This record gives sequence, C-alpha cells and structure tokens, in this order.
Amino acid sequence: MEKALKKHAPIFVLPTFLAFVIGFIIPFAQGFYLSFCKFTTVGNATFVGISNYTAAIKDTSFTSSFKFTVLFAIVSILLINVLAFGLALLVRENIKGIGIFRSAYFSPLVTSMSVIAILWTFIYNPNPTQGLLNAILTKFGLPACDFLRSADTAMNSIIFMSAWQGAGYQMMIFLAGLQGIPKDQYEAASVDGANKWNQFLFITLPGLKGTIKYVIMITMIQAMKLFTQPYIMTQGGPKNSTKTLVYYIYTQGFQKGNFGYACSIATVFFVIVVAMSLLMKKVTTATD
Repeated sequence: MEKALKKHAPIFVLPTFLAFVIGFIIPFAQGFYLSFCKFTTVGNATFVGISNYTAAIKDTSFTSSFKFTVLFAIVSILLINVLAFGLALLVRENIKGIGIFRSAYFSPLVTSMSVIAILWTFIYNPNPTQGLLNAILTKFGLPACDFLRSADTAMNSIIFMSAWQGAGYQMMIFLAGLQGIPKDQYEAASVDGANKWNQFLFITLPGLKGTIKYVIMITMIQAMKLFTQPYIMTQGGPKNSTKTLVYYIYTQGFQKGNFGYACSIATVFFVIVVAMSLLMKKVTTATD
C-alpha cells in the first residue's frame, strides 16, 4: 500500500502544483516584471528600470501607508489575540447555554466585511440622533465624537471595529487548543496544591504554545491585508491617516492608472509580508 502511494504521489500532487504555478507563480512573475515598466495595458508596457521603486522611496504617501499598516498589524496582534484568548477562557466550560455565547462571538466573522463596515459607519455617525456610540456619549453628558472624520480617532475606530469582527475566529482556535489540553494535568496540579494562576502559567500557556504561534501569524497576515474597512469607512482619510498599503496600491492602479507603480508597491508589499512572517517565526521559535 505504501509503495503504491509513493508511486502515485506525483499524480495526486500535480493538480495542486499546477494550481499554485498558474494561480501564483506566473502572475507574480508577470507582476514583478511589470513593476519595472510603465503601461496602461500589458500589451504596451515600456521598460523604465527601477524608476518606479525610486519613486516609491521618495513618495511620502507610500511611507505613511507603510507606517499605518505596520502599526495596525502590531496593535491588532495584541488586541485581537488578547481579546480572543479571554473569550476562549470564558466559553471553554461545557455549561448549559454556552453554545449561544460561542455562536454570538463567532457570528461577526461569517458576515461580509462590507456589511459590517457599513454597519459600523452608521454606529460611528457623528450625529447623536443617528449614531449609536454618540447617542450613548451624549446621554452621559459627554460631547459627541467625529470618530471617522478626525485623524486622531479614525485609525483607533477601525482597529476597534476590526478587533470586534475578527476576534471570533481566533477565539475558536484558542478554544480548540484549550480543549486539547488533558484535564488530568489540571487535576494532578490541583492535587499537588497548585492554584488557578499556577495552573494557567505552567499548564495552559505551555499547552497552547503552538496555537499561540499560529494565531499570531495569521493575525499578522490578515492585518497586513487590511483594505475593506478604510475603503468603505474612510476612503483612506482623513489626511491619509487610515490609508493602508493595499488601499494605496488600489488607488494608484485603479484610480490613477499608475499600473507599473502599483506593481512595484505590490512587490515591495509582498517582500514586507514575507520578511515580517519570517521575523515573527524566528521570534516565536526563540521562545521555545
């Protein structure tokens, strides 16, 4: 049986390999070449060398987009994972009705991000008669806040909304990890006199080490791809305070027609994501 599997393994791998080559390798190679060109259509691309990359280095909008994207990723990793871990600890017990809370925490994830972004745009409405948050603030005698139109609050507003939407997925992963830790370890620790805090430090956290690494990695990648929220809620404003790299690539390519420049930024973005992933892997591996 094993010999037959080894013999026919290439046949089973071939469809996935072809899909990877056709769906990723070829488009990436073409995009990388076009990043050295200036064009409106692929057929009339003109090679311009590294001018697109030098323009990106001098472009303050690119650097500000890069800073916001990295800052959003760092804050999201901390906020979303801490929130998700806390929720997983709350709902891990198999008590009556707990499934309702698990479904409630997870439900935002199965809803379209476009729908959620529009919903939160209404929630953040600066008019207290229309915006839920400002209605609550004014009811307690606090001034209304223009959440999405102020450079001081727009980024934090998107981060909060993204954490509310995305924490459910990480919660389910943490929950699966928690349920995979043998209960007899907790029972033995309790018999030896370990309190809840010691059990958390020496059983729960070590048992979730692999889960934590995975969750941090996927959260970082998801955060770096941020697009829908600023596109719908702020259009990258105010004062470019919420313009991410992906949104900047979109505006350069599909709004301004600078396709070669957009390809160069996309290439830089790919390198940044790979570098951050490798760095994150190295950091998490060093903790073993």
